[in-house]
Amino acid sequence: MASGTVTSSEYIAHHLTNLTFGNHPDQGWKLAEGAQEAAEMGFWAINVDTMLFSVGLGLFFIWLFRKVAITATSGVPGNTQNFIETIIEFVDDNVKSIFHYKNEIVAPLALTIFVWIFLMNTMDLIPVDWLPFLAGEMGVHFLKVVPTTDVNATAGMALSVFALILYYSVKQKGLGGFMAELSFQPLGKWLLPFNLFLEVVGLVAKPVSLALRLFGNMYAGEMIFILIALLPFWAQWILSVPWAIFHILVITLQAFIFMVLTIVYLAMAHEDH
Repeated sequence: MASGTVTSSEYIAHHLTNLTFGNHPDQGWKLAEGAQEAAEMGFWAINVDTMLFSVGLGLFFIWLFRKVAITATSGVPGNTQNFIETIIEFVDDNVKSIFHYKNEIVAPLALTIFVWIFLMNTMDLIPVDWLPFLAGEMGVHFLKVVPTTDVNATAGMALSVFALILYYSVKQKGLGGFMAELSFQPLGKWLLPFNLFLEVVGLVAKPVSLALRLFGNMYAGEMIFILIALLPFWAQWILSVPWAIFHILVITLQAFIFMVLTIVYLAMAHEDH
């Protein structure tokens, strides 16, 4: 901004544009050079920065927890082992308090969701210009570093949870039992079409709310950081530090909410009415 080469609106649009790779109608397969060009690539375009940071943080999560598991001691634990054990116990307590059925996938899934989303959200605490500036020096003109500000990432996670909800609903109740649950409640068999409408809407709302809640909160938080970056340098420090401290609560809470709702939805899938 100090160079005066871009306007405020251009600066905001630049920071909200993903590095996208896809098939452009006129130019074949290429990296997009702007939001409009990315939109023209259509459904099969891939946000490379979202994939890079989400997969990279997922691999870091696996590496860290595996390293701690291999080197764990039964005596006095080190700081890292103590921290990891605290996270595992926290997630395990939440699973035991909500999910009262036998399913070996729920606790690992809840742990993965909580830690992975927390790591992706934490990227929001990195100053908004640092990594895009470094990328720009290497010839990469667009870079969004917070995967959860991309609705494609949050929708992908939500749809994965939704697939598990459908799978366990059918597995636990049978296809007939699951369809009966959708058709005959809450108002009985005589109002089957109305029941089916209400239940299907409620079912579809689960992944939609999971995806949009996480995306909306993180997108709004990132937008505030971008707006603060437009202010004079002295004002940035006055506003960005308190907002970053408050945002630590936001990024943790959003990971927790996604995890808890996943556990709740899977518990509902196991319930037999």
